[in-house]
Amino acid sequence: MPKLLIEGEKRLEGRLQVHGAKNSVLPILAATLLSGDCVIHNCPRLTDVDAACNILQHLGSETRREGDSILVGAADSCCCCIPDELMRRMRSSIVFLGAIVAKCGHARISLPGGCELGPRPIDLHLAALEKLGVTIEEDHGYLNCTVKDRLRGASIPLPFPSVGATENIMIAASLAEGETVIKNAAREPEISDLAAFLNACGARVRTTPDGDLHITGVKSLHPAEHSVIPDRIAAATYLSAAAVTGGDVTLDGVCTEHLAAVLPYFEEMGCRLKTAPEEIRLTAARPLRAMSMVRTMPYPGFPTDAQSPLMATACVAQGSSIFVENIFESRYKHVPELIRMGADIKVEGRVALVHGVKELHSATVHCTDLRGGAAIAVAALAAAGETELLDIGHIDRGYENFEENLRGIGAAIRRVP
Repeated sequence: MPKLLIEGEKRLEGRLQVHGAKNSVLPILAATLLSGDCVIHNCPRLTDVDAACNILQHLGSETRREGDSILVGAADSCCCCIPDELMRRMRSSIVFLGAIVAKCGHARISLPGGCELGPRPIDLHLAALEKLGVTIEEDHGYLNCTVKDRLRGASIPLPFPSVGATENIMIAASLAEGETVIKNAAREPEISDLAAFLNACGARVRTTPDGDLHITGVKSLHPAEHSVIPDRIAAATYLSAAAVTGGDVTLDGVCTEHLAAVLPYFEEMGCRLKTAPEEIRLTAARPLRAMSMVRTMPYPGFPTDAQSPLMATACVAQGSSIFVENIFESRYKHVPELIRMGADIKVEGRVALVHGVKELHSATVHCTDLRGGAAIAVAALAAAGETELLDIGHIDRGYENFEENLRGIGAAIRRVP
C-alpha cells in the first residue's frame, strides 16, 4: 500500500479548486437506481465513489466516467442483493437499501462497513423503512427486506437528525403511495442536494419552514442531469492546512454559505478571510491564537467531519482550545497519532483539551480514519522534518488528488510505494 512523505514547515500559497461533495454524490448515485440514464456532474474521483459505482454495476446499472461526470444507465435487471464484499467498502452503502426496496420490492444486503467511529446504528434506517411498510429480518449478517405491493407514506419522527436515515427515507418515499413526512430531518446541504436531484427526476420533495421534509410519492422517476455541490469538508481541510502553515490560500468552487459555522473559528485564530459566494481567501496569522470551544452539532452547527482537521491546526496555536464531540463517540482516534508528533492533547470522554505547542515534529504515523487521516496530514505540513504517513487509503476515500492539490500550493508531499 502506498504512503505519503510530507516535509513540513513549507508555507502554502496559491489557488486551489475544491471538488464535489463526497457526502452528496453517494446518495445521489444510489437514487439513480430509480430513474436511470442520468448524468451527474462534479463527481470527485474517490474510492468511495468507485465503490458506489461498483454497487450500481452489480445491481444492473452501467456507469461510465467522462471527466468529472458520471453517466449512469438504466438498470437492465432488478438485482436486489448487495454482497458482503461490496457493502464493507463504505459505511454509507446502507443508503442503497431504500432505493432497492422502492425499485424491486425486496432487498438483501450485508451490514455495511467503512470507518469505525463508534456506534453508528442503522436502527434509524430500518425503523423508518418499517414505517413505510417494509418487513425486515436479519439473517446471519444480512438483512432481508420485503414489501407487499407498494411502499406507503407515513409520518416518521427521527429521534436524531440522522443524515443517512433522512436520505434513505427520501429515496424510498419518492415512490411510495401517499405522503411521507420526516420530522426532525437532517438539514445538511447534502440533503438539499439530494432533494434537488430527486425533484429533477420528477419526485415531489419539499421542506417546510419548521424543517420537516414532505415527500409526496409518484409512480415513477425519469432521467435527469445534475451537478453536485462543492465539498465543504474538503474546503475546511484545505483552510486548516493553509492556517497551520501560515499560508495565503484561495479556494475556488466553494459554497461559502455551507461553511458559515466553520469560518468564524479561523477568524478567532487570527486569520483574515475574504469571501465571495464561490471563493474564500484565507491569510493566516503568525502565531495562531487558540479557539475557546468547538462543539460539533448537526447542521447548521459545526460539522463533525471538520473537527479533526481543525484540531490539527489548534495543536500549534497559542493557548488552549476545547473540542466537544457530540455526534460520534470515537472521533478522537487521530489524537494518539498527533501526540506522537509532539501535540499536547488530553481526552476525557467526548471532550478534548488541546494545549498549543511551539513546534510539532515528524514521525511515522498512521491514518486512523478518513478525516483523522487528513488531520494528521495537516499537522505534518507544520511539523519539523519529514513525516511518514501510512494507511492513506482512508484519505483516498474522501479527497481527490490530495497530494497533488497540496503540492500545487507549495507543500512538499509525495506518494511512494
